[in-house]
Order: sequence, then structure tokens, then C-alpha cells
Amino acid sequence: MTVAQIEKIPPAWGTIIYMASIHLVALLALLPQNFSWSAAGVAFGLYCLTAGVGITLGFHRLVSHRSFETPKLVEYFLVFCGTLACQGGPLDWIGLHRIHHKYSDTQFDPHDSNKGFLWSHLGWMLCQNPANEKIPQYTKDIAGDRFYQFCQYGMIPIQVVLGLILYHFGGWSWVIWGIFVRLVVVFHVTWFVNSATHKFGYKSHESNDNSKNCWWVALLTFGEGWHNNHHAYQYSARHGLQWWEVDLTWMMISTLKFLGLAKNVKLPPTTKVKQA
Repeated sequence: MTVAQIEKIPPAWGTIIYMASIHLVALLALLPQNFSWSAAGVAFGLYCLTAGVGITLGFHRLVSHRSFETPKLVEYFLVFCGTLACQGGPLDWIGLHRIHHKYSDTQFDPHDSNKGFLWSHLGWMLCQNPANEKIPQYTKDIAGDRFYQFCQYGMIPIQVVLGLILYHFGGWSWVIWGIFVRLVVVFHVTWFVNSATHKFGYKSHESNDNSKNCWWVALLTFGEGWHNNHHAYQYSARHGLQWWEVDLTWMMISTLKFLGLAKNVKLPPTTKVKQA
């Protein structure tokens, strides 16, 4: 996408201010007085909870693709953790992701990678993307659920409550690292799945788009970097299909299944994986 084409799309000033504010406050972590090992530990723990458990396990593999089933209370817990990632409410996130898969790397894909790395990584969110209007069509199965509505419209208040809890136990350093630094890291790590895995890596399946398997994105995103595998078998709960493709989220799903908290776990046909 050229600069001229991007300029024709009206900017989403609310999102721009929101993203810029979080990134600017995160810079306060560079001040020595705002660092502590406990604050860094809190940030890492919340990163695992929100990016790994919430976004990857909850928003993505459970709800967006229904690659396995859990009791409703477990589903709500995972969705709540995903809401803590502050990447929009669950209806927005899940709806846009389903649209992406239907139109992957075409003009109707919200973050079509053919328009450039920066567009698929961040630019698509900073404008009034036409795909936003289609979200209700792709979330009819969850739009009427009151808990999803609570998370959708209560995302910011929920984050404020978390910030107050962190301030109570660890002061400003915990808030800066546990909220702002952690959000910036989770943002970009998640966005790499839209950008980097459509540019870097290898293809093991024909998926009719630019999706690739990228090992370093997989490490950062608990297995989401095996993106070509995922686009080939969108319904699969397992993304790392070869022994060297480490998939931490698949390990979490396997653990839930062992505990009796996951059932109807979907996997690709073994013969097709072996042929690939």
C-alpha cells in the first residue's frame, strides 16, 4: 500500500492516542527509580497470563476457532485473561480474526500482508478499517453472552482495577512494568503474528496466502508462530505439527484435557501432516 493510498483512509484518532499513550508511559521504565526485579517479574508473569493464557489459548484457539471445548467457567476465565491484554474487547478481537481467516491476504483482510509489513503489524489499527463494520456478522455466537459483553465494554475499567492492585502491593514500579511495559510487549508480540509470520519463515503446507512458520515468533507467542500450519488447518488445536515445532499452547491444551477440562480437541489428519 502506498503512502497516498494510506492517507485516503481516515485515521482512528482514538486508537492512535490510546496506543501512543501506553507506549509513552512505558518509557518511564527507563528511569532507574522505576526498576525493580519484582516489577520485572510481575510484568513477565502477567505477560504469560495475558499473552499465553488469554490471547493465544483463550481468544484464539478456544473461541475464535473452537478447536476444543471447555466448561463455561474455564472459558470465561480464559476470555477474562485475554481482556487484560487490552487489545480490544473479545468481540472485536475474535470478529476481526475470523474475518482475517476468511479473506487472508486479500483486499478484505483487515491486515492484508500484501500492503506491507508496517501495515499488517500496526497501520491497519490506526485507521477506520472497513472490516470493523463486519464484526457483528462474525460474532453472533458470542455477542449475546453477558460475560463477553462485560469484557467488551469493561476492558479499561478492568485494567484500572488491576493497576490499583499492583500499586497497592508494589507501588509505581509495579504499575509501570506490570501494566504499561507488559502491554507494549504483548501488543508487539501479538502483532508479529500478523506481520512477521506472513513475511519470514518457511511453508510446509499450501494455504493460498503468505502465511509462514516462523520459529522466533513461535517462541514469543507460545506456539502461534507456526502460522502456515495454522492457516492450513485452522480448526486444529495444535499448531506445532513437527517434533521441532515447540507449541506451548498445545501443551496447555493437553494438560487441560488430562485434567478433564478440555474435550473435543480437534487435530489435522495424521496422513496429511506426514505427507507435508
